[in-house]
This record gives sequence, structure tokens and C-alpha cells, in this order.
Amino acid sequence: MSCPDWDSAQPLFLQYLRYERNLSEETLRAYASDLNQFAGYARALPGAGVLAPGSIGPATIRGYLASVHGSLEKTSRARKLSALRSFYRYLITAGFLAENPAELVGHPRVKQKVPAFLTVDAVFHFLDALSRKALEREGSWRKARNWALFESLYSAGIRVSELAGLNREAVIFDEGVVRVRGKGRKERIVPIGSKALEALKYYLSALEFQFAGEFQLPQRKAPTCRPLFLNSRGARLTARSVNRILKAELIGCGLWQHLSAHGLRHTFATHLLNAGADLRAIQEMLGHESLSTTQRYTHVDIDHLMKVYDESHPRSGKN
Repeated sequence: MSCPDWDSAQPLFLQYLRYERNLSEETLRAYASDLNQFAGYARALPGAGVLAPGSIGPATIRGYLASVHGSLEKTSRARKLSALRSFYRYLITAGFLAENPAELVGHPRVKQKVPAFLTVDAVFHFLDALSRKALEREGSWRKARNWALFESLYSAGIRVSELAGLNREAVIFDEGVVRVRGKGRKERIVPIGSKALEALKYYLSALEFQFAGEFQLPQRKAPTCRPLFLNSRGARLTARSVNRILKAELIGCGLWQHLSAHGLRHTFATHLLNAGADLRAIQEMLGHESLSTTQRYTHVDIDHLMKVYDESHPRSGKN
């Protein structure tokens, strides 16, 4: 089977990612952007005609990565190479090609970054401050929402995109769990704590009481499509807005540490691990397919390490 040209092969690959892999629209846009940038580079090379995937060799890919070396971080260059590798793997699986030129290009060595996280005391300070703001300003659905947002994020450890994508029916209060639709549109059941459930009940009560004067809640044909977390227009809160709200609330609570919503997910995993939770259980709650991904969260702070060492090692000097 002959391989189609680049402009025909790329849409086939993106359709495969959408319908076979069930990847999100955001991920699809990232793949398309990376492939388009490489195609633009390859088309600008001297003597380039109609761009065909089979005409690309490792030297062209190395040249492309060298051309973006000064403008992109290692992580971005590694992502672009991964996009090319995935594209060619698809072409091989589909029977269009026999070799993957991107596999012959060395992957940029990326230093694993450990996301920022909060200590247990800092988390208690932050969430207690949010609850006070919500309870003191009774009826303020926005303050109630912010409390429920971050209690839920820390309690369940879900991704910020998963949090923003929750519908009201996803929270099963009687069972203390939440149905989460994660990467690849896979659904999983995640436990959620009593504090988060309390905050969610308070938020929903405040929302129902006050929404008439603020906005008309969007009506849906299907009752299972009611967004849980709303913005001031009554639409679903976006992941970007969650990060913006988090930054403002951290500063308002006197916590100047730079922390993204992903940092609260990392905080969740770190605290569970430090308290002795099983790594496999944490993997299941985080929704990781591979245990190696979860192991990124297994760092512990030096104080905890020293405490364990002092209490456990027979020659620590403390025994």
C-alpha cells in the first residue's frame, strides 16, 4: 500500500487519535500544531517538492530539532519529537510505511521536574481560610464555589480538566465518591472526603438560592449535563479560570508560593504517600495507566526523610 502525501496522511492520523484513542480536543490541537510546524520546516528546505512522510529521513528531523533549539525548552522539543514518532508509528501500523525515521533520532534528555506542593499545615491554613470566607459571607455562591473547588481538588486528587468537566450528577454524596471522566474519555470512580462533600453541599445550596438574581442557569435537554462548577455567566468554569482563582485565593490567604491547580493534585499524592498509602492505590485514584507515571509523585520532603531515618536506622545516633 503506497503512503499518501503529508496533507492526506496527517488528517488520517488525527482521526485515529480522535476516534480510536479517544484523545481530547486540546491534545489533538497540540499534535496538529507540532506536525504542522515540522511540515512547514520540511517544505522550506531546498528542493522540497510535495511533502511525503516516506521521503523524510532522520537527518531532516534532527535538522528541525536543531532549528528550534534556541527558542524552545527541552520539554517542548521532546514533545515535538514524540508527536513525530507517534505519527510514524500510526503509518507503520496502517501499512503505509515500514520504518520510523523519528525512532533513529535521540530523544532530548529532559530533567524530571517535581511540581510544587503545599505542606499539610499550609493546606489546612488555605482550605480553612476558604471555608471561613464562604461561611462568613453567607449566600455568596462565588466564595462557596471557591471553597468547594479546592476542597474537591485536594480531596480527590483529580486533574484540573477533570474537575472543570464534572457535572452535578457525577458526585454521589451517599457513597462519598465522584465519577470522573479522564484521559481517553475513560471513566473512573474516585473517593472524595467528607470535608469536600460538605463544601459541595454548601456551594450547591448557595447557588440554587442566589442564581436567579445573578443569571439564568443554562437549561439542558439531558439532566445529566449540568456543569458542577459555574462561572459568573452561568457557563462551565474552565481549567484556566480554576488556576486564576487559585492564584488569587492563595495570595488572599497569605500564601505567596507559586502553585498551579496541578500542584494541589501533586500535594494530594504526596500527602497520601507520606502517610503510608499504597502506590498502586494512588495510581488508581490519579488515573495513571502506568505505575512509572505515578512514581514521579513519590518524592518526600527532606524533613520526612530525616525523621524516618532517625527513627529507623540503628546507627542514626538517635537510637
